[in-house]
Amino acid sequence: MTDEAKKYLSDIQQAIDLIEEFMIDTENFFDYQSNSKTKSAVERQLVIIGEAANRFKKANVKFELNHIQQIISFRNRIIHAYDSIDDSIVWAIMKNHLPALKSETEKLLKK
Repeated sequence: MTDEAKKYLSDIQQAIDLIEEFMIDTENFFDYQSNSKTKSAVERQLVIIGEAANRFKKANVKFELNHIQQIISFRNRIIHAYDSIDDSIVWAIMKNHLPALKSETEKLLKK
């Protein structure tokens, strides 16, 4: 794998780590929903994840991330349709999809 591709995977991991850090004191969805600073910080890191995934895809590596197109599409939605972001979707992504993405990037970085 190229150094460029590894950089994008590292960027994804760093963004996930930051999201986890931002969420330390957020115990439930209602706490998340009521904290505009945390929501903004999480959404920013999701944008970075989507952009890094897009660049990783364009790096023409033989490895691919699962659900890469959905990751990129959600980044585009945050950027271009920011006024229609549903907090429950962001919450579901954090709880249901980021752990798998983190694990996947860790495995790819070891190759």
